[in-house]
Amino acid sequence: MNTDAATTPWALATEAVHAGREDLAALGVHAVPLDLSTTYPSYDSRGEAARIDAFAATGARPDGPPVYSRLDNPTTARFEDALARLEGAESAVAFASGMAALSAVLLARASAGLRHVVAVRPLYGCSDHLLNAGLLGTEVTWVDPAGIADAIRPDTGLVIVETPANPTLAEVDIRAVAQSCGSVPLLVDNTFATPVLQRPVEHGARIVLHSATKYLGGHGDVLGGVVACDEEFARLLRQVRFATGGVLHPLAGYLLLRGLSTLPVRMRAASATAAELARRLAADPRVARVHYPKLGGAMVAFEVYGDPHAVIGGVRLITPAVSLGSVDSLIQHPASISHRIVAEGDRRSSGVSDRLLRMSAGLEDVEDLWRDLCEALSAAGAARPVSSPVPAPAPVPVPVPPHGRDAAARQASPAAR
Repeated sequence: MNTDAATTPWALATEAVHAGREDLAALGVHAVPLDLSTTYPSYDSRGEAARIDAFAATGARPDGPPVYSRLDNPTTARFEDALARLEGAESAVAFASGMAALSAVLLARASAGLRHVVAVRPLYGCSDHLLNAGLLGTEVTWVDPAGIADAIRPDTGLVIVETPANPTLAEVDIRAVAQSCGSVPLLVDNTFATPVLQRPVEHGARIVLHSATKYLGGHGDVLGGVVACDEEFARLLRQVRFATGGVLHPLAGYLLLRGLSTLPVRMRAASATAAELARRLAADPRVARVHYPKLGGAMVAFEVYGDPHAVIGGVRLITPAVSLGSVDSLIQHPASISHRIVAEGDRRSSGVSDRLLRMSAGLEDVEDLWRDLCEALSAAGAARPVSSPVPAPAPVPVPVPPHGRDAAARQASPAAR
């Protein structure tokens, strides 16, 4: 790999296109090669034994050619290198899904006897369930961000937050939370924001989790998860991945690396559409409340006066489906799908009401999306009571990621704020 290119502080958009690909010209190819091998020939069994011993002892990537695809794969490794660069982390380890990635983190911390987790709701529903059910032997304490420091115990191995949160888009101050954690690692689920809008490592997080299925892939055709962290923790995650088998398939690694190249463009375009839809929804008498993060982003959540299920049944252009982050817009009812597995009382106390809808804005024309939403809202019936005040239209954030060579200029500019 071209180490000069790998260490140059390129802007984020440039990194997204070139990270993980610096050696292609030297290989005589332009497109990233896809290695689908499950195993690799070797006539030096003593040498293989030494490399496997070294991996078992340290979890470092083996030197030389690959050994077995559950241990490492060249295509997947390219995606890991690229994502680590975009997140500003030392390393990244990819898994078969976001839940496989979270499971590996929990197992890695539990292996050190640190089974207690402090977490802030809301989280993605299956993450909530994994923690609350204790399926991996973990014990969780749920707190507000202000209660993190008081909840930490000697056996606390992890603090988990998701910001913006799924599905309410609630935000937490990552830097303040990181300070409350002390020596306990902070894990931030960065799925909704992506490194285009925030890089949690720069604010004190030690572990960054992505459901790569969402924005990193970006086309609704690949399943994956990834953890960005320091190399020491990455080595432990590789050992867990090898032992448990939650490895990312190389074809998925190929598609995810390709998805990263357009991530900044897709995020900025979809975020502009989401901000405009949030503004219009806030002024619509059929909508009781709109949730849209100050950070920006391509997700919008809103509560309706009418029947939310009728909205789901009434869309024609927007796809009623679970998941998010695709080039096409999706809408779903969290209380029925993504957060159904969370106990009703816990859902409601964390802001996931039965009238809440979550929409992932895609790359369609905003006027077409608005027309589809309007028709679906009309089908749902009910509007704001006459006595209720009409809220001011939501502001339209223009997120300007402070990454790359011109970071200081962006941060100093009033327009960037």
